[in-house]
Amino acid sequence: MLSLVDLLNRIRSGALTPDAALGLARAAIAEREGRIGAFAHLAEDRGEGAGEGVPGPLSGIAVGVKDIIDTADMPTAMGSPIYDGWRPRADAAIVSALRRAGATPIGKTTTTPFAFLDPTATRNPRNPEHTPGGSSAGSAAAVAAGMVPLALGTQTGGSVIRPASFCGVAAIKPSFRLIPTVGVKCFSWTLDTVGLFAATVPDVALALELLTGRPMRAAAPEPIRFGVVMQDFAGDPDRDGAAALEETVRALQAVGIEARPVALPASMAEAWAVHPVIQSFEARAALAWEYDHRRDDLPPLLRAELEAAQGVTAAEYDAARSVANRARRDAKSVFAEVDAIITYAAPGEAPHGLGSTGQARFNRLWTLLGTPCVNVPGLRGASGLPVGIQVVAPFARDHVALAAAARLERALSS
Repeated sequence: MLSLVDLLNRIRSGALTPDAALGLARAAIAEREGRIGAFAHLAEDRGEGAGEGVPGPLSGIAVGVKDIIDTADMPTAMGSPIYDGWRPRADAAIVSALRRAGATPIGKTTTTPFAFLDPTATRNPRNPEHTPGGSSAGSAAAVAAGMVPLALGTQTGGSVIRPASFCGVAAIKPSFRLIPTVGVKCFSWTLDTVGLFAATVPDVALALELLTGRPMRAAAPEPIRFGVVMQDFAGDPDRDGAAALEETVRALQAVGIEARPVALPASMAEAWAVHPVIQSFEARAALAWEYDHRRDDLPPLLRAELEAAQGVTAAEYDAARSVANRARRDAKSVFAEVDAIITYAAPGEAPHGLGSTGQARFNRLWTLLGTPCVNVPGLRGASGLPVGIQVVAPFARDHVALAAAARLERALSS
């Protein structure tokens, strides 16, 4: 994989020019994209991908942009024939931030249609017979295949953390609204969150720091107090997922760090259960035009979701929001005696085949709570595919989530 930190260090030292760093990404795409299918559109070497050569801390860094995020110089097709060839007039706010930092959006990465569950044709670089996950399929796969050192994704249920786990890369779903969603196709305004994919946790931390202007590599509590959460209300993990969490606890203990069980209040299970109510009600409004005017062009899972959503009442939605608000308040008690939680990032290894993107049941609570979540790579299941571990910290404590994840990543590697 291409490491963001390594590339920037080499550029800073003069060992690599920004153009040469971009050339590494383009060469990797030319070699591997045909097997993986991570991109819906690739920028030309010059002209498209404007911002190339602009001075900044991310000069020379090629970035994959999920194809529900607007780019003024490349199409934004949302994974749907409804928007085939559509060219926005302006960049999304996060794409403007990338360009201002000197980065080069090198292409649009594949997304499931409108970032729901109908899968893409993208293949998992670790084993092309397995799904890379979704909905940020192309972003996770492009980083895992070493084609780009940084990619943008979005998460409404588990669409950043789950594909990162399946593809064996680091990723962060930041605190809600830390990264603006202006210019991102909305599915659920209460849940949609822009996230980042990179090779390692330090890569993700540096990128988030440079894009938000906040010190994501700041000092965190030492020692970091870890809690272990099983999320029993979300069902049982696969054997590989359970083994990965057990191995994580042992790895922390081996370097002198205790990880103790933490019980979640009842409101958390209730919030997990109402996540689909909030998502469906808001998706009905966000995709009303597509449902009313291009229903036959919607893929089957999304169409069924929107058809069912027509029956969700405002009263049910308001009641679900009240449950979510109570759970957000109760989250403070969960972190009273621990700095960060470790839990499953996905049920286990990436499922075989491309007919499913996997399940978000271990992710959606944290998306609803708005807390920062980091996928930590480094573990593998019985068949050799990656299995990630999810690190969760309190809202607006993204630097703590990243510090805890980096500590865990080091423990796993040792």
